[in-house]
Amino acid sequence: MPIKVLMPALSPTMTEGKLANWLVSEGDEVKAGDVLAEIETDKATMEVEAVDEGTVGKIVVEAGTDNVPVNDVIALLLEEDEDESALDDADMSAGGASKSSEDKKPEQSKDGDAKKEASEDKKQDKKPDHQSSSNNKGGRIFASPLARRMAEQNNLDLAQLEGSGPRGRIVKADIEKALEQGVGKASSATPQSTQAGSSGAMPQGINARAQADAIGQAYEFEKASNVRQVIAKRLLESKQTVPHFYLNIDCEIDALLSLRKQVNQDAEDYKISVNDFIIKACAKALRDVPAANAAWAGDGIIYYDDVDVSVAVASDQGLITPIVKKADEKTLTAISSDMKDLATRARDGKLAPHEFQGGGFTISNLGMYGIKSFSAIINPPQSCILAVGAGEQRMVVKNGEPAIATVMSVTLSVDHRSVDGAVGAEFLAAFKKYIEAPAKILV
Repeated sequence: MPIKVLMPALSPTMTEGKLANWLVSEGDEVKAGDVLAEIETDKATMEVEAVDEGTVGKIVVEAGTDNVPVNDVIALLLEEDEDESALDDADMSAGGASKSSEDKKPEQSKDGDAKKEASEDKKQDKKPDHQSSSNNKGGRIFASPLARRMAEQNNLDLAQLEGSGPRGRIVKADIEKALEQGVGKASSATPQSTQAGSSGAMPQGINARAQADAIGQAYEFEKASNVRQVIAKRLLESKQTVPHFYLNIDCEIDALLSLRKQVNQDAEDYKISVNDFIIKACAKALRDVPAANAAWAGDGIIYYDDVDVSVAVASDQGLITPIVKKADEKTLTAISSDMKDLATRARDGKLAPHEFQGGGFTISNLGMYGIKSFSAIINPPQSCILAVGAGEQRMVVKNGEPAIATVMSVTLSVDHRSVDGAVGAEFLAAFKKYIEAPAKILV
């Protein structure tokens, strides 16, 4: 009996996903642990590995298919002693009865010729080493999502590159090597493979196409990924259903900048950022004001025991919020290490669900872009999100005299159902205390 490959549930809340890309073809032999496909979830693109060994007998769900339900059959593997005839009676349901040959006939007649032709093409093009066949210009190009983005950004033709990853897959190191050697450049007359996306102004080039509106104004359309659609839905629901109110406060950060300089002065293994101080100060303030570490639960309020701080990270797929777990208990160096790792994997779409789902409080920092102040949309079911602006020199009054200080403005967006104004104000006062007297962060 053929082995069913099912659409996996890559997160507790996932009910469907997009089968973004197949990394194997019908007729390929696979072993347990081999990467079969890339699945686009509500937050990231993740790889699906084989749990059994066999030969890919049939790809049931084509690459690029949206809204594939969890546990639907997406492919069938033939065991060692099976041939293609075993596919006729294969069970195509997650747990139901097998379909009869009669039930399968219409489907076979519909695409049987195409499958036969593809099978013949594979036999002719079959090579002993996947690494060489993966870069056949006339065939499928295997490459990681990060490698594809890097190739597009640097105008590289993936078909000209050799992959060093599993089964000849092109990975980040291969792109870096090509850039160092100056090879693989795509000519203006030879567009990038559709698998890699076309170069141009569009961020990713997914399903982008030139169009003109009713009055002839030209534009390009890009179909939103599953990630972007989920982000849009969640933010719309948050803004429409959560009663936001906003509190802001100014914090002088000269002492913090001075301490950061001292901490990093002789350091070789780490470099603490201003954002690391902000995460730690926020975590300690939440421990001091636990009523702000809350979530609205429909008919009550959840108060979290741990201080898990989500940090907004921009990626090609949209905004991802990896979580620094128990941030109040961690040192600045531990927070710094966690954030470097989480941010890198968030941008590469490599976070596990538990690393970005949950958290009790979110920080969104646009200060590095020079944004003075802004108001962020709450990340449900959390009750608060802190929007952090840039530090800038401003005129302040100290002891009745004008003085210059580096000031950072922050704005707290609050869900009024679970956190009152006084609680929000108390949290900001605690946060300001730690930011302006950063030695207390280290205690």
